[in-house]
Amino acid sequence: MNGKLIIFSAPSGSGKSTIINDLLTQNLNLFFSISATSRPPRGNEKDGVEYFFLSPEEFRRRIDNNEFLEHEEVYKDRYYGTLKAQVEKQLEAGQNVIFDVDVMGGCNIKKFYGDRALSVFIQPPSIEELRHRLVGRATDSAEVIESRIAKAEFELTYATKFDQIIINDDLETAKKEALKVIKAFLEK
Repeated sequence: MNGKLIIFSAPSGSGKSTIINDLLTQNLNLFFSISATSRPPRGNEKDGVEYFFLSPEEFRRRIDNNEFLEHEEVYKDRYYGTLKAQVEKQLEAGQNVIFDVDVMGGCNIKKFYGDRALSVFIQPPSIEELRHRLVGRATDSAEVIESRIAKAEFELTYATKFDQIIINDDLETAKKEALKVIKAFLEK
C-alpha cells in the first residue's frame, strides 16, 4: 500500500514546526521528506538522513533534468529542494510523507500529486500577532523580523490555494484540528 503526502506551509512564526512535531508523535506512520541541499553538512548531519548533500553543480544538473518537485536558491549557490525519486521511494515503502515547505513549494508539490496530497496552510491570527511572536522569540534582529513580516504578507495571499487552512490562534486547538484533518485524509 503506497503512502500519502501531507504538505504543510506557513509564514515563519505561525507554529507550523510545532504542529508537525506533534503530529509525528501520533502514530500516523508519518515520515519527513528528506530534502536536498547544496550547503555543507553541519555538526553530525549525515547524507541521506537530515539532507541529501549535493554540490551546487550537481544541484543545478538535477534541476535541468527535472528531478525536483520543488526547489529554491535561497542564496547564491545555496539550494534546497525535494527530489521526486526520494519521495516516490518513501511512498512505495508505505510511508506517509510529510513536507515542511514554503508556499510556492507546497503549491508545486500539490500540483504534481493532486488528490494524493493534502495541503495544509497554518495561518497566524493576524500580522500583528505574528510580529509579536517573532519579537518574543528574541532570535532575530528588527530588520530580519520586518523581512519575515513582509514575506508573511506575501505568503498569506496563497492560503486559499491550500486544501485546508488552520488558524493558529491557540496552539493546542490548532494541534487538535491538524490531527483531525490528517487522520481523516489518511483514512480515505
